[in-house]
Amino acid sequence: MSRPPIARILGSAIPRRGFRPYGAAGVSADDVVLTFDEAEALRLADLQGLYQQAAAQRMGVSRPTFSRIVESARRKTADALLNGKKLRIAGGVVAVQRKQPGPLLVAVPITSRGQVETHFGRCERLSLFTVGTDATIQAEQTVEASIGPGCRSSVIARLAAIHVQALVAGCIGDGAIHVCTAHGITVIRGALGTARGAALAYARGELEDSGLPCGKTCMAVKRACH
Repeated sequence: MSRPPIARILGSAIPRRGFRPYGAAGVSADDVVLTFDEAEALRLADLQGLYQQAAAQRMGVSRPTFSRIVESARRKTADALLNGKKLRIAGGVVAVQRKQPGPLLVAVPITSRGQVETHFGRCERLSLFTVGTDATIQAEQTVEASIGPGCRSSVIARLAAIHVQALVAGCIGDGAIHVCTAHGITVIRGALGTARGAALAYARGELEDSGLPCGKTCMAVKRACH
Protein backbone atom coordinates (compact mmCIF):
# COMPACT_ATOMS: atom_id res chain seq x y z
CA MET A 1 0.00 0.00 0.00
CA SER A 2 1.49 3.33 -1.04
CA ARG A 3 1.94 6.14 1.46
CA PRO A 4 -0.49 9.07 1.24
CA PRO A 5 1.13 12.11 -0.37
CA ILE A 6 2.49 14.77 1.97
CA ALA A 7 0.95 18.20 1.51
CA ARG A 8 3.28 20.78 -0.05
CA ILE A 9 3.27 24.14 1.73
CA LEU A 10 2.02 27.28 -0.02
CA GLY A 11 3.30 30.60 1.31
CA SER A 12 -0.12 32.11 0.54
CA ALA A 13 -3.27 30.99 -1.20
CA ILE A 14 -3.17 30.79 -5.01
CA PRO A 15 -6.52 31.55 -6.71
CA ARG A 16 -8.05 29.01 -9.06
CA ARG A 17 -7.58 30.66 -12.41
CA GLY A 18 -6.91 29.90 -16.02
CA PHE A 19 -5.37 31.42 -19.11
CA ARG A 20 -6.22 30.81 -22.71
CA PRO A 21 -5.00 31.89 -26.14
CA TYR A 22 -6.94 34.54 -28.04
CA GLY A 23 -10.04 33.07 -29.65
CA ALA A 24 -10.04 29.86 -27.58
CA ALA A 25 -13.18 28.96 -25.63
CA GLY A 26 -14.44 26.15 -23.43
CA VAL A 27 -12.48 23.22 -22.04
CA SER A 28 -10.73 20.67 -24.22
CA ALA A 29 -8.65 17.55 -23.75
CA ASP A 30 -5.56 19.59 -24.63
CA ASP A 31 -5.89 21.85 -21.57
CA VAL A 32 -2.72 22.00 -19.46
CA VAL A 33 -3.31 21.70 -15.72
CA LEU A 34 -0.74 23.32 -13.43
CA THR A 35 -1.14 22.04 -9.87
CA PHE A 36 -1.03 24.47 -6.96
CA ASP A 37 2.32 23.15 -5.76
CA GLU A 38 3.75 23.62 -9.27
CA ALA A 39 2.45 27.20 -9.31
CA GLU A 40 4.06 27.79 -5.89
CA ALA A 41 7.37 26.43 -7.19
CA LEU A 42 7.26 28.93 -10.06
CA ARG A 43 6.50 31.74 -7.63
CA LEU A 44 9.44 30.90 -5.36
CA ALA A 45 12.05 30.02 -7.99
CA ASP A 46 11.19 32.30 -10.91
CA LEU A 47 9.21 35.20 -9.46
CA GLN A 48 11.00 35.60 -6.12
CA GLY A 49 14.33 34.25 -7.42
CA LEU A 50 15.05 31.92 -4.50
CA TYR A 51 17.69 29.22 -4.76
CA GLN A 52 16.17 25.76 -4.98
CA GLN A 53 17.36 24.78 -1.50
CA ALA A 54 15.69 27.83 0.06
CA ALA A 55 12.53 27.29 -2.00
CA ALA A 56 12.40 23.62 -1.00
CA GLN A 57 12.53 24.58 2.67
CA ARG A 58 9.65 27.00 2.15
CA MET A 59 7.53 24.23 0.63
CA GLY A 60 8.54 21.57 3.15
CA VAL A 61 10.08 19.23 0.58
CA SER A 62 13.56 18.00 -0.28
CA ARG A 63 15.66 19.81 -2.86
CA PRO A 64 15.40 16.94 -5.41
CA THR A 65 11.61 16.92 -4.98
CA PHE A 66 11.43 20.68 -5.49
CA SER A 67 13.60 20.36 -8.58
CA ARG A 68 11.15 17.85 -10.07
CA ILE A 69 8.17 20.05 -9.21
CA VAL A 70 9.58 23.22 -10.77
CA GLU A 71 10.84 21.34 -13.85
CA SER A 72 7.34 19.96 -14.43
CA ALA A 73 5.82 23.42 -13.91
CA ARG A 74 8.16 25.05 -16.42
CA ARG A 75 7.55 22.32 -19.01
CA LYS A 76 3.78 22.67 -18.68
CA THR A 77 3.92 26.46 -18.90
CA ALA A 78 6.10 26.30 -21.99
CA ASP A 79 3.75 23.76 -23.57
CA ALA A 80 0.74 26.02 -23.01
CA LEU A 81 2.45 29.19 -24.25
CA LEU A 82 4.21 27.79 -27.29
CA ASN A 83 1.55 25.35 -28.43
CA GLY A 84 -1.45 27.62 -27.86
CA LYS A 85 -3.09 25.52 -25.15
CA LYS A 86 -5.26 26.65 -22.26
CA LEU A 87 -3.59 26.65 -18.85
CA ARG A 88 -5.52 26.00 -15.64
CA ILE A 89 -4.26 26.11 -12.04
CA ALA A 90 -5.96 23.39 -10.02
CA GLY A 91 -5.33 20.28 -7.95
CA GLY A 92 -2.39 18.96 -5.99
CA VAL A 93 -2.02 18.07 -2.33
CA VAL A 94 -1.20 21.38 -0.64
CA ALA A 95 -1.67 23.29 2.60
CA VAL A 96 -1.53 27.07 3.02
CA GLN A 97 1.01 28.12 5.62
CA ARG A 98 -0.54 29.76 8.65
CA LYS A 99 2.09 32.18 9.84
CA GLN A 100 2.30 32.53 13.59
CA PRO A 101 4.28 35.35 15.19
CA GLY A 102 7.51 34.01 16.62
CA PRO A 103 11.13 34.90 17.39
CA LEU A 104 13.11 36.77 14.75
CA LEU A 105 16.67 35.64 14.00
CA VAL A 106 18.86 38.58 12.97
CA ALA A 107 22.52 38.44 11.87
CA VAL A 108 24.82 41.44 12.23
CA PRO A 109 28.46 41.54 10.98
CA ILE A 110 30.58 42.84 13.84
CA THR A 111 33.98 44.27 14.72
CA SER A 112 36.12 42.98 17.57
CA ARG A 113 34.40 45.52 19.84
CA GLY A 114 30.87 44.44 19.05
CA GLN A 115 30.12 47.35 16.73
CA VAL A 116 28.44 46.94 13.35
CA GLU A 117 31.18 46.20 10.81
CA THR A 118 31.02 48.96 8.20
CA HIS A 119 31.59 46.61 5.28
CA PHE A 120 30.16 43.10 5.15
CA GLY A 121 33.00 41.90 2.92
CA ARG A 122 35.53 42.67 5.69
CA CYS A 123 33.75 41.03 8.59
CA GLU A 124 35.41 38.13 10.38
CA ARG A 125 32.43 37.22 12.53
CA LEU A 126 28.73 37.86 12.93
CA SER A 127 26.46 38.13 15.95
CA LEU A 128 23.18 36.24 15.79
CA PHE A 129 20.34 37.67 17.85
CA THR A 130 17.11 35.87 18.64
CA VAL A 131 14.57 38.65 19.14
CA GLY A 132 11.22 37.86 20.75
CA THR A 133 7.82 39.17 19.71
CA ASP A 134 8.15 41.77 22.48
CA ALA A 135 11.31 43.12 20.77
CA THR A 136 13.66 41.88 23.48
CA ILE A 137 16.79 39.82 22.83
CA GLN A 138 16.28 36.26 24.01
CA ALA A 139 19.63 34.81 22.93
CA GLU A 140 22.92 35.84 21.31
CA GLN A 141 25.70 33.85 19.70
CA THR A 142 28.67 34.48 17.43
CA VAL A 143 29.58 32.70 14.19
CA GLU A 144 32.79 32.99 12.22
CA ALA A 145 32.79 34.23 8.64
CA SER A 146 35.07 32.76 5.96
CA ILE A 147 38.73 33.72 6.05
CA GLY A 148 40.00 36.63 3.95
CA PRO A 149 38.27 39.52 2.16
CA GLY A 150 35.55 39.24 -0.45
CA CYS A 151 31.93 38.19 -0.81
CA ARG A 152 30.73 36.07 2.12
CA SER A 153 28.62 33.73 0.02
CA SER A 154 29.53 30.68 2.09
CA VAL A 155 28.49 32.25 5.40
CA ILE A 156 25.22 33.45 3.83
CA ALA A 157 24.36 29.83 2.99
CA ARG A 158 25.14 28.85 6.57
CA LEU A 159 22.91 31.64 7.89
CA ALA A 160 20.07 30.47 5.65
CA ALA A 161 20.49 26.89 6.90
CA ILE A 162 19.78 28.01 10.49
CA HIS A 163 16.82 30.15 9.34
CA VAL A 164 18.25 33.63 9.73
CA GLN A 165 15.58 36.02 8.48
CA ALA A 166 17.44 39.32 8.29
CA LEU A 167 21.00 40.58 7.81
CA VAL A 168 21.56 44.05 9.28
CA ALA A 169 24.79 45.62 8.02
CA GLY A 170 26.60 48.90 7.35
CA CYS A 171 27.23 48.44 3.65
CA ILE A 172 27.15 45.33 1.52
CA GLY A 173 27.90 44.67 -2.15
CA ASP A 174 25.33 43.86 -4.80
CA GLY A 175 26.65 40.31 -5.20
CA ALA A 176 26.15 39.50 -1.53
CA ILE A 177 22.70 41.12 -1.57
CA HIS A 178 21.72 38.91 -4.50
CA VAL A 179 22.87 35.79 -2.65
CA CYS A 180 20.98 36.84 0.50
CA THR A 181 17.80 37.50 -1.47
CA ALA A 182 18.08 34.15 -3.25
CA HIS A 183 18.31 32.49 0.18
CA GLY A 184 15.26 34.38 1.45
CA ILE A 185 17.22 36.66 3.79
CA THR A 186 16.15 40.32 4.05
CA VAL A 187 19.07 42.79 3.84
CA ILE A 188 19.06 46.08 5.78
CA ARG A 189 21.84 48.53 4.93
CA GLY A 190 22.97 51.65 6.73
CA ALA A 191 23.23 50.33 10.31
CA LEU A 192 25.66 51.98 12.75
CA GLY A 193 26.58 51.62 16.42
CA THR A 194 26.44 48.43 18.46
CA ALA A 195 25.30 45.19 16.89
CA ARG A 196 22.77 44.63 19.68
CA GLY A 197 21.32 48.09 19.20
CA ALA A 198 21.06 47.61 15.42
CA ALA A 199 19.26 44.26 15.82
CA LEU A 200 16.78 45.74 18.30
CA ALA A 201 16.19 48.82 16.12
CA TYR A 202 15.32 46.56 13.18
CA ALA A 203 13.02 44.35 15.28
CA ARG A 204 11.18 47.44 16.59
CA GLY A 205 10.70 48.84 13.10
CA GLU A 206 13.03 51.76 13.77
CA LEU A 207 15.65 50.78 11.17
CA GLU A 208 14.92 50.55 7.46
CA ASP A 209 17.14 49.73 4.51
CA SER A 210 19.03 52.85 3.40
CA GLY A 211 18.82 51.71 -0.21
CA LEU A 212 22.29 53.15 -0.85
CA PRO A 213 24.78 51.24 -3.03
CA CYS A 214 27.87 49.94 -1.28
CA GLY A 215 30.18 52.78 -2.29
CA LYS A 216 27.83 55.56 -1.23
CA THR A 217 27.11 53.90 2.11
CA CYS A 218 30.82 53.56 2.86
CA MET A 219 31.39 57.22 1.91
CA ALA A 220 28.57 58.24 4.24
CA VAL A 221 30.40 56.71 7.19
CA LYS A 222 33.80 57.87 5.91
CA ARG A 223 35.28 54.41 5.47
CA ALA A 224 36.90 52.98 2.36
CA CYS A 225 35.08 50.14 0.63
CA HIS A 226 37.36 47.23 -0.34
